[in-house]
Amino acid sequence: MAPNITTSTRLTLAVAGLIGAAGVMAAAGASHGEGSRNLSAIAAICLSHGPALLALALTGRGRVLRLAAGLLGLGTLIFAGDLGVREWLGHGLFPGAAPLGGGGMILGWIAIVVAALGKGQWIAFDSK
Repeated sequence: MAPNITTSTRLTLAVAGLIGAAGVMAAAGASHGEGSRNLSAIAAICLSHGPALLALALTGRGRVLRLAAGLLGLGTLIFAGDLGVREWLGHGLFPGAAPLGGGGMILGWIAIVVAALGKGQWIAFDSK
């Protein structure tokens, strides 16, 4: 029987897949193009945060880890989206998008630390 997969887990998996795919595309674009700094940054951010989101979706449970996944996912989408818009349209996504996305990613990583140091209800991992 298939495990019960929550909507938040499905969403986190979908975002992880999108971010991972964007990272691979950005890496390919950076290596085959004129060596764009934005594409290289998008690749690095996406290829590091996509797997982290995948791990959180597959193993992490608890309110703080769900918060961490949300912050990492949204922060990465905003940050990488801002760099992509800058690359192709010549302007940012919206004023302050990069610092907002970067701050979200930082807070997501800090939430993982909080979950690790917390007790009981904040964090639970499947024992399988």
